[in-house]
Order: sequence, then C-alpha cells, then structure tokens
Amino acid sequence: MHALASFNWGLPAQASTYAPAIDWGIGLIHWVMVLMFALWGGFMSWCLIRFRRAPGVRAEYAEMSHTTAMIPDIAVVIFEITLIAVYGLPRWNEMKQHVPADAECAVVRVVAEQFAWNVQYAGPDGKFGRTDAAMATMNNPLGLDRSDPAAKDDIFAMNEVHAPLGKKVLIYLTSKDVIHDFFVPEFRMKQDVVPGLRIPLWFEPTAAGTYEIGCAQLCGIAHYAMRGDFVVQTQKEFDAWLKAQAKLDAI
Repeated sequence: MHALASFNWGLPAQASTYAPAIDWGIGLIHWVMVLMFALWGGFMSWCLIRFRRAPGVRAEYAEMSHTTAMIPDIAVVIFEITLIAVYGLPRWNEMKQHVPADAECAVVRVVAEQFAWNVQYAGPDGKFGRTDAAMATMNNPLGLDRSDPAAKDDIFAMNEVHAPLGKKVLIYLTSKDVIHDFFVPEFRMKQDVVPGLRIPLWFEPTAAGTYEIGCAQLCGIAHYAMRGDFVVQTQKEFDAWLKAQAKLDAI
C-alpha cells in the first residue's frame, strides 16, 4: 500500500492494531454531534414556527425553569464523562501507559531536527551506541561515537523508517532543537517530540506498504518539507534492508 492510496472521502486506511478502536471513538463522537445538531436545529425550527408572530396574533412567550433549561447541558456533560471513563482512559492506558518491553519489539531511535528525521537502529548486538552532541556533524547528525563498541554495528538512515510486519514497533523519540510531532495517519500514531525528553511510542503494523511521516507541529520556516517514509515490510525484507543499509554505512 502506498500512502497516496490510503486516503479517500473518509478516514485514512487502517494500518495498525489500535486504529479500529480510535476510529470507533471518532465515529461515535461525530454521530453524537450530528444527532445533537439535528435535535437542536429541529427544536429551534419548531419554536420559530410555534411561537411566531402572525397578523392579529401576538408572539407567545413561555418562561422555562432553570432546571428544565439545563437538561440538555447536563445530558451532554454525562455523555462526555462516560466517554472519557469508558473509552478514553482505557485506550490512553493501553497505548500510552503500557509500553511493551524492548525485547518484544523492533526498536528504533528517531531524533528530530529542523527539518529531518534521523533514524538509528541498534544493529545485530541489539545495543544502541553512545551519542554525543559535541560529535554531531553533517555526516554524523546523531553524534554517534564509533569508538563505542556498541556503536560499531549501529545503522543510520535519514527520513526513512523501516519496520517488520506483524511485530510490535517501539520508537524512542527525541529532538535536537525545537518541538516536532511524529505523525503517521494510517497508524493513528501522533506524538509530540520534545527536546530533552526520550518519549516512547509503540504500535503494531497490520498492512505492508509505504506511509508518509509528517511533522504535525509548526517547527520553522521549512516545516512543510519535514517529511519521511515509514516502510512496513515482511521480516525477510526488513532483514535484507538492514544488511544493505549496514554495508552503506560501512563505506
């Protein structure tokens, strides 16, 4: 699936395990808003007709008690509190609080900067090498210390994240400069990237393809150009890509 094929008149295609739950919530809220609009519009139209002024007939005025007037507002508040308690908090807990262990996931480190996504993989040893901002250059934007034994097999890519299909993906996000926002609509995945913080973000892809990564936080004059590709592929294809990328990094 290509990112351009993911969009139509409705929501983008669903490509993660928790996308259906998020879409259900979005759909429920929209239908409730449509119902409220129809009820209020119908009531106001009825009032305009029922109490209108006509030749020889004065307009009627009926005083309503404060308690009766508050019934619609109370109903809306009850609905919102119920939605938060029954739907919102459990989903938030599942997606944001219960982060799976590194051993269960394909782990990726993404470092945002104006205006690019720097991507680091731990390599065969499974350990991320040490980074130092003082060592950052145009050719080494992460400041990776290649003298660190754990860094010797690390793999670097820019504006391109790869992940295997059918396995949880855990992304550790941070920023070198300002606040960015890592956003992939098909995964229903959106997270602010804050300087000085290491923020975990996880999901499990359900459809192979290439999806667009966008920055959803205004981050500077070239914000519009801060994009990348998120490639979901089979485990075999993913392993082959890692090997090919490792050879490029070694040149």
